[in-house]
Amino acid sequence: MAKGYWIGRMTVHDAERYKDYVATATPAYEEFGAKFLVRGGDIHAEEGESRSRNVVVEFDSVETALACYNSETYSRARAIRQEVADGEIIVVEGFAG
Repeated sequence: MAKGYWIGRMTVHDAERYKDYVATATPAYEEFGAKFLVRGGDIHAEEGESRSRNVVVEFDSVETALACYNSETYSRARAIRQEVADGEIIVVEGFAG
């Protein structure tokens, strides 16, 4: 079974409140076995528009990645993030071959 990934790109407007998002989201990440492959870090925007914060999170499957995103636990964190940052989160299936 292919792994599932969240790819998140954010522009954070309130860094202090963003810490609340991270703290509130952590239980969901733990519950669904999230593994962070990219979490912030330096970026090199070679093409297209970029955002200041980029994240790649690995899950055991797309179904698990979606379950985490749609969980009640993560919904509380998502509400905070949507207040303090603009961005996108997509869920993609990993390459299994």
